[in-house]
Amino acid sequence: MNQENNSVSVPTPKQSYAVPFAIVIAGLAIAGAIYFGDGKKGVVPLATASTNAVVDAVTSTDHIIGNPNAKVIIVEYSDLECPFCKSFHPTMERLVNEYAKDGQVAWVYRHWPLPSHTKAPHEAEAAECANKLGGNTKFWEFANKVFEITPGNNGLDEAELPKIAKNIGLDETAFNACLSSGEMKAIVDKDLASGVKAGVQGTPFSFILVDKKPVSSINGAQPYETVKAAIDEALK
Repeated sequence: MNQENNSVSVPTPKQSYAVPFAIVIAGLAIAGAIYFGDGKKGVVPLATASTNAVVDAVTSTDHIIGNPNAKVIIVEYSDLECPFCKSFHPTMERLVNEYAKDGQVAWVYRHWPLPSHTKAPHEAEAAECANKLGGNTKFWEFANKVFEITPGNNGLDEAELPKIAKNIGLDETAFNACLSSGEMKAIVDKDLASGVKAGVQGTPFSFILVDKKPVSSINGAQPYETVKAAIDEALK
């Protein structure tokens, strides 16, 4: 059974990327209203009153493609070693290329490395180092390349991380210093806590915000047609 789509995968305090137990409990309570099926259930409506309180607002510190003031923003919680996230990533790239041109739709990426993917937290930190050294554009270039070359499920050789950084034009020495320092862990932890608070239990999981308010969610690596339909509905 794949925990990305089919089973609960909430970080626990015993793991290195743990979040406070009280937050986990709160996240589980909220998550009780969300159905986690086999990834084929499509768009899952969420109650606006509850999601308003738990989905962290999009800010300038988020990784975003498109207009930050777009009517529709898709906030995705993702894992760089999740094979379902890997398959969903090109779908989101295609959609944002189609919809972001007129400023009506934007895409936000937040980290949610699963406990079973032991390499994913380090890769998430690496992506944040790319952001530190090259800004939002380099973050996306780095993440795109990781998804392109990793087979998923801890299959990426971590020796590839500085190579990716160098290939996208970053200073390899500065990148290695950033990654070895562990300074980006706090950012990944913050995203994890945000996801737990929002009720995320697997990846990929995306919230659709309309005028900055959550109105629905997308559970799993849904196909292009499903996500497009959800965006079109949100734009009405």
